[in-house]
Amino acid sequence: MLAVVAVLLVLAAFTPLTASMDGTPSEVATFAVTAPAETSAKPERDEDLAFYDRVIERIAAGENYYDFIVEEQRERNYPVRPGVAVRLPTLAYIHAWLGEPGMLFLAVLLMGATIWGWWKRLGEEAHDESVRRFGAALMFVGGSLGLNRMYFVLHELWAGMLMALAFGLHTPGRWGWSLAVATLALAIREQVLPFVLLMGAMAAWRRDWKEASAWAALTLAFAMAMMWHLSLVSPQVLQSDPVSPPWLVLRGLSGWLGNVVLSSNLRFLPHEIAGPLVLLMVLGWAGWKTPAGTTGTFLYLGYGLAFMLAGRANNFYWGAIVAPAMFIGLAFLPMALRSLLITARGRR
Repeated sequence: MLAVVAVLLVLAAFTPLTASMDGTPSEVATFAVTAPAETSAKPERDEDLAFYDRVIERIAAGENYYDFIVEEQRERNYPVRPGVAVRLPTLAYIHAWLGEPGMLFLAVLLMGATIWGWWKRLGEEAHDESVRRFGAALMFVGGSLGLNRMYFVLHELWAGMLMALAFGLHTPGRWGWSLAVATLALAIREQVLPFVLLMGAMAAWRRDWKEASAWAALTLAFAMAMMWHLSLVSPQVLQSDPVSPPWLVLRGLSGWLGNVVLSSNLRFLPHEIAGPLVLLMVLGWAGWKTPAGTTGTFLYLGYGLAFMLAGRANNFYWGAIVAPAMFIGLAFLPMALRSLLITARGRR
């Protein structure tokens, strides 16, 4: 295992982490330093953010989302086929109702709740005050991007923070609040579905059939909601509308590391450091032998595999779904490495 970890860390250090904004590839170092021009008081909105701004503006003006969303995407040459290329309307309506001040308050509230949730769970399962404090601090580092109002329109940002909160609130036997928060996260972005499926599978493994049934019911409700969403989108789609390029592009290690690094505060680090840190986070989770540690290991390895197989370079923001709480794994890294070293030397 130590040899495998060493090889992977070397590969991660040399793996290029790239993104594609408007078709222009950018390496992590240049992507991170996107400062405003000297003549501008603030950074310009890229096309995606400006598109979400427009959607929120039209909803706030009283228009129905499904009356204009396909038209708006068509005008920008954004794909509308298949129907899942059209986002769920949940976040746009919340943003239109609350406005930017309300969203800022909600972001601060969500950050505080997530840190509190993990502070409580770390206290129950870590049994080490230093690890508890370090883990809570890392949760703030991982989730602090959610306080940047420039990205409040991004679905992945909110879904990722809500998923982190749902994970932190969950303990075997106490899962009601976790289920409720995960429901909201899933209503914002369908990429939360693997988390829901994992929570249901873990409950079934523990033979907690009541909890497993609750997660299964949420999955069924989501499937019905998506069918309703697609039924409202499909009548407006034309055969001449652009089709989304394939998502199955097999980017390998670059896809996994690039998604997480570029959609988190790791983007400010050189890629030779940022890439290995992603792997070390997962190693830390694997070294924490608790229900949270086991769930986190499956969760982040599962999403990592998905990012290696699916997602183009311009889908790097998908990493925001898993990045916030992933940082907590570094709190358990010393314990994991110490355990491996002791075992490799043949000592108990």
